[in-house]
Amino acid sequence: MYLPKQFEVSEDDTAALLSKGGFGHLVTPAPDGSMEVTSMPLLYDADRHSLVGHMSRPNPHWQYTAEAESVVIIPVVDAYVTPEYYPSKKETEKVVPTWNYQIVNVYGQLQAHDDRDWLLDHVTKLTDHHEAGRPKEWKVTDAPDKFIAMQLRGIVGIELSISRVVAKAKLNQNRTAEDRTGVIRGLEQGTRPEQETAAHMVAIGLDNG
Repeated sequence: MYLPKQFEVSEDDTAALLSKGGFGHLVTPAPDGSMEVTSMPLLYDADRHSLVGHMSRPNPHWQYTAEAESVVIIPVVDAYVTPEYYPSKKETEKVVPTWNYQIVNVYGQLQAHDDRDWLLDHVTKLTDHHEAGRPKEWKVTDAPDKFIAMQLRGIVGIELSISRVVAKAKLNQNRTAEDRTGVIRGLEQGTRPEQETAAHMVAIGLDNG
């Protein structure tokens, strides 16, 4: 990944982003030279330093574990930025649109898990993670055992043993503090993804007031 110095993310912040897991896009070379891509929710396993998920059994992607290194792309935030948000536009007119984003690329070797106990443990942890804090938390055990067993037969677990993680935050760090603040104030009035991008810029200290 092309990573200019001003868009680098610290090791601690990268580790914090990785620990959250998220909805990622797994990319693995296929035997015919093409690239197989599967999107899925993922959890970070700190004990094994890996990302774990699952996919449909008919999906051939899980069979490509003997191929070269895979990468999981996890988007964090992103939003279009209009030049109208920059105070400097009024002074020079030398501005163009851009796109602000943060992303995490996780590299490693892919392996598959076809063990019922592994799969049950995985989907239980994944469900508990996303149900946490809801008014009524649904549990895997709420469904009939035979139904869950049938669902498990239709999936295969995957695990990416992590070799390296690269995070990039392109969030107007190359603009003046005033322009960054203008972007944040503008995005705060926009769509939900724009608001999330603004909040993330504030959270990492890019707001000037």
